[in-house]
Amino acid sequence: DRKALPAPDADALIRRGYEAPQDETETLLAGIWSDLLKVERISRHDQFFELGGHSLLAVQLLSRLRRKLGTRITLRELFDAPTVRGLASLVSATAPSEAQSIPKANRSGRLPLS
Repeated sequence: DRKALPAPDADALIRRGYEAPQDETETLLAGIWSDLLKVERISRHDQFFELGGHSLLAVQLLSRLRRKLGTRITLRELFDAPTVRGLASLVSATAPSEAQSIPKANRSGRLPLS
């Protein structure tokens, strides 16, 4: 119930200050966050859930990371590293996952029923 949630503390976000993303991974993450959260400027210390992120947006974020970088980050890992900086470190430490290929069936004879 969104109406039951307290209003975001914009002053706390301003007090923390802005620090630009430092590398290519952080810049990519900040761009994805900006698009998903509809926030123009993302600091490397901003926290995904403090900026309005929720579970559905988190799943979209992880899906985009998988598509763009080939990494499989879990929702639990996002909760543990909710900043651009923390998530970028996690992405860098995680090797791109290889998609499992499905072998092609031999079609020279009759195929068995499953």
